[in-house]
Amino acid sequence: MNLGRIGTAMITPFKEDGTINYPELERIINYLIDNGTDCIVACGTTSENPTMSTEEKIEVVRFTVEKVAGRVPVIAGTGDNETAYSIAMTHKAEENGADGIMLVAPYYNKPNQRGIFAHFETIAKETSLPVMLYNVPGRTGVNVAFETSVALSKIPNISWIKEASGNLDQMGDIIENVDSEDDFFVYSGDDGLTLPLLAIGGAGIISVAAHVVGNDMQLMIKAFEEGNHELAAKIHRALLPLVRALFAQPNPSPVKYAMTKLGFDTLNVRLPMMEMTDEEKANFDRIWDTYQEKAKSFRKISTFS
Repeated sequence: MNLGRIGTAMITPFKEDGTINYPELERIINYLIDNGTDCIVACGTTSENPTMSTEEKIEVVRFTVEKVAGRVPVIAGTGDNETAYSIAMTHKAEENGADGIMLVAPYYNKPNQRGIFAHFETIAKETSLPVMLYNVPGRTGVNVAFETSVALSKIPNISWIKEASGNLDQMGDIIENVDSEDDFFVYSGDDGLTLPLLAIGGAGIISVAAHVVGNDMQLMIKAFEEGNHELAAKIHRALLPLVRALFAQPNPSPVKYAMTKLGFDTLNVRLPMMEMTDEEKANFDRIWDTYQEKAKSFRKISTFS
């Protein structure tokens, strides 16, 4: 399955009473597909899945698959720090038509590498769906060592890894040591490393920023692929301050605020997440406005053949 270059880790819009705003979720799905997203990840961390009930997670995946209607692949975040629960959620994702699953490394438990391998292997053997591993040590407290990722890549239906370690050396070691780059693909989990990862043979990005700059990111990638490295670097440098602003406060509060600038009703978050303060919003606004001015210079350019 081809996930393309940009997958978006989709937010979940909430009403003021905290319930999921499904009409707004449908609008977001359609907007993402029309604006640079090659696949959608539903119920990842950016969706605030730690605050969602089991029933909500199942329904968000079902709803997303239904509304996407085959236009792009849908990857369901079914990973948990309990292996049995991850398997149960994976089966539900299968039943509801997901195209693949994403499994985060077991958090809080802090297993060793043997435990991490066994966790992923056990779940992968319980499904026919392709599997994306998700390494995010800043959230989980454990790092999936590159040797473990390479070993896991030999399991037939483990197809991708979202590498959010921020460690390009580790990503490069994975790419270098898997049996075939055609069988296992490395995606960055950090927007700011999209271009650097492409430069060392990575597949793309599972993105937060693509909610609001998906087309610009696609332009950057296309420029890189066509050998226009000067333009690709220019877009990369312009994006960096905005990417930092999107993570200056706990994700997804900033991107939810950013989406309101595009006309979406996405400001509400669930505790323990907090809406940004007026000062934080003002700081973001300045960076947003600066980026929009810079983007004018490259949005007029098409590198498409």
